[in-house]
Amino acid sequence: MLRIILVLSLLVTGRFAFSQSISGSWYGKADVVAQGVYNNYLTELVLKQKGSSVEGVFGYYFKDTYQSFFVRGTYDQTTRQVSIKNLPMLFYQSRATQNGAECMMDFEGTLRVSHVKSSMSGAFVTIDKYKYTCPEMRVSFTMDVATKNLDSMLSSSIVGKRFWMPQREDVVIKSNMPVVNTAPTSGTASIAPIKITDSAIDAYSERNLVAQFTRRKIAYTKDLEIGSDSIRISLYDNGEIDGDTVSVFVNGQPVVTHQELTARAVNIYLTLDNSKDVNEVSLFAENLGRIPPNTALMVVTDGISRFEVFLSSSYTQNATVRIKKRISRH
Repeated sequence: MLRIILVLSLLVTGRFAFSQSISGSWYGKADVVAQGVYNNYLTELVLKQKGSSVEGVFGYYFKDTYQSFFVRGTYDQTTRQVSIKNLPMLFYQSRATQNGAECMMDFEGTLRVSHVKSSMSGAFVTIDKYKYTCPEMRVSFTMDVATKNLDSMLSSSIVGKRFWMPQREDVVIKSNMPVVNTAPTSGTASIAPIKITDSAIDAYSERNLVAQFTRRKIAYTKDLEIGSDSIRISLYDNGEIDGDTVSVFVNGQPVVTHQELTARAVNIYLTLDNSKDVNEVSLFAENLGRIPPNTALMVVTDGISRFEVFLSSSYTQNATVRIKKRISRH
């Protein structure tokens, strides 16, 4: 009898402890606290808690734009309060969303747990420098306990329908077509593949880059099975922002070069080459930053599932992810 009581006590305690964790996938809608009618921000937040620290990815949709960032913050397990500083949010009255003004805001939220669901209510609060320009935004997050992925909440959303619309600074690749150096026009989703670089790469420079890439060992980090013909790859610096610069190769060919990794995502929209059983995405280290090796967080989404992969590249190896189309079974 004593053993049964002890087991039940441990189960209840474990369930209670788990329920207090802020770790998980969250989704919600942020509303601007101002007079008038304004477009809402569809928000998504993936957090991993370790003690009083949290880190993860924050993203939001506003009008026709998707932004995402690698974030760090704190969580007080006693008060259940989470705090994340310095989030750049597009100004709510921006007409041009691609290069619109941003407001630096802090998120302050409180975890609420019930038998039905876990929620987190709070607000994006303007820092002092912008307090007369950017109003507060209130938000209520709900934990996605059913599917464990961020994108499920977007499937029935009007803004979510624009999930695959790239912005000017993003990279669009169709694997079965040659890469060109033509930037897309505003609001164009079906365009020729583009390459965004600091400057156009001539044929000699590209051959030289490929030669360096092939001399390094391919270090396979993870195999992913996805359910779509196209994916979005978001790259962030994993760890301290220390000047890591990379080139991105798809199936052995460079598609992005001399790209510095920061807390802001580098987004690559990739149509898979269905003539290949496996498509390979590799990170080539241009440098090792101030803190070697060159590390990155890669987030891969196919509109249904979401995968996180931590990559480490050096002057001797290219961190590589193999992506395979999931075979449908009916």
